Amino acid sequence: MARTHSHELPSYRLHKPKGLAVVRLNGRDIYLGPYGTAESRTAYERVIAEWLANGKQLPASRPIETVTHNAFTVNDLILAFMEHAKTYYVKNGQPTGEIPNLKEALRPVAVLYGTSAVTQFTPSALKAVRQSIVDSGVCRNVVNNRVNRIRRMFKWGVESELVPSAVLFALQAVSPLKRGRTEARETMPVEPVADDLVEPVLKVVSRQIAAMIRLQRITGMRPNEVTAMRRGDIDMTDTTWIYVPASHKTEHHGRSRRIYVGPRAQAVLKPFLERDPSAYLFSPTDAVEELREAQKANRKTPMTPSHAARRRKLKPHRKPGSRYDTNSYAYAIARGCERAFPPPEKLSDEEREAWRLSHRWSPNQLRHTAATELRKEFGIEAARVVLGHTSPAVTMIYAEADEKAAAAIMSRVG
Repeated sequence: MARTHSHELPSYRLHKPKGLAVVRLNGRDIYLGPYGTAESRTAYERVIAEWLANGKQLPASRPIETVTHNAFTVNDLILAFMEHAKTYYVKNGQPTGEIPNLKEALRPVAVLYGTSAVTQFTPSALKAVRQSIVDSGVCRNVVNNRVNRIRRMFKWGVESELVPSAVLFALQAVSPLKRGRTEARETMPVEPVADDLVEPVLKVVSRQIAAMIRLQRITGMRPNEVTAMRRGDIDMTDTTWIYVPASHKTEHHGRSRRIYVGPRAQAVLKPFLERDPSAYLFSPTDAVEELREAQKANRKTPMTPSHAARRRKLKPHRKPGSRYDTNSYAYAIARGCERAFPPPEKLSDEEREAWRLSHRWSPNQLRHTAATELRKEFGIEAARVVLGHTSPAVTMIYAEADEKAAAAIMSRVG
C-alpha cells in the first residue's frame, strides 16, 4: 500500500454482531473473517490491493471465498513449481540465476494470495500483485518480467494438471505495462562509459579486476564471459586466439559463442596464463593475497610482537572464491569508482549522491563502449559477429548512435 497513505484507505473494522472483520468499499461491506486474526488481515490487504489496482472500484469477479480444506491453494502451486524449477533451471550442475528471480516474483503472490485457491487467482488478483511490485520501486521492465514469471508458473500448473486452463487463459488477458502509461519507474538506457572515467579506476582496483576491465573494453565480451575465463578454454594456435566460454548466455538455444582475442587483449592475458588449464584466470583469492602482501610491504611502522604472533583463521566466515561472479565483479568496480572519484568536500547529501551517480559505471557499459566503436569502424554486421548477437537489431541497442558524425555529414550536404 506504499502509494496511498493509510489514513486515505477504508479501514479494517470490527462488525460487533458477527465478530467479523469488515471493510466497506463502494458502499458494500466485505467480510474478511474472524476479527483480529492473521487470515483476516491478509484478506484485508488482498481486497484493498485489488480495489486500488481496479481504480478504487470493486472487481466484477466473484468475492472472496473461504478456502476449503481440500482446495489446491496458490501456496501449494508455488511449492510444486519451485521444486520443478530446482531441477529445470540448472546449468553445468549449478542452479541458474532464474531461481532467485522466480522467488522474488512469487513472493508478493504468496503474501497476498497464498491461502487462496488457485481458481481464485483472477486477472484482478494478478493486477493487485503487479501493483504491489510497482509500489516496491522497481522499474517497469522488471515489473513486466516478474508478471511473466507468475504467468509462467500458472502455465506450468496447467501443463501439470494442477490448474484449470481457464485460469491461465484469463491471466493472459492482463497486458504488460506500457511506457508512459503507468506510474512504474522507467530506466535510462545503458550508455557507453567514457575512457576518462575508466582509466582512474584501473589505478585503484586489483590487478585481476583491472585486467577484466581492459579485456571487456577491447573485446566487448559479456561480464560473465570475462569472469569465467580459463586457459583451457582459449585456443592459442593462430595469431588471433579464440576463447570459447564453457557456458554462455544463449547456449540453451543451441548457439555457439567464439570470442576473438587479438594482440592487445593477448598482452592483457599473458600475465595470468601460468595457471592450471582448468583454473579460472582471475581469482579473488589471488587478489586478496596480493593485497595483503602489498600492505605488508608498504607498512611504515614495524610489526609488534602481538601482531607477528597472530595466525590467520583456518575457517574464516567469508573466504575468497576461486572466481569472480558478475555481482562481485560489478561490486569491485563500484568500489573502485568510489576510491577513484571521492566527492568534493562541503557538498550537500543530494549533491554528494549526484556526484556518485555521475562518476559510477558498470561492467555492461564497457560492452556498450566496445559495441559503439566496432559499429562505427567496421559496420553493424561485423559488430554483431564480434559481440555474439543473433540479430543486428540487438547490436543497435548496444551501439550508441554516432550523432556527431551525422551532424558533420549534414553540415556538408544539407
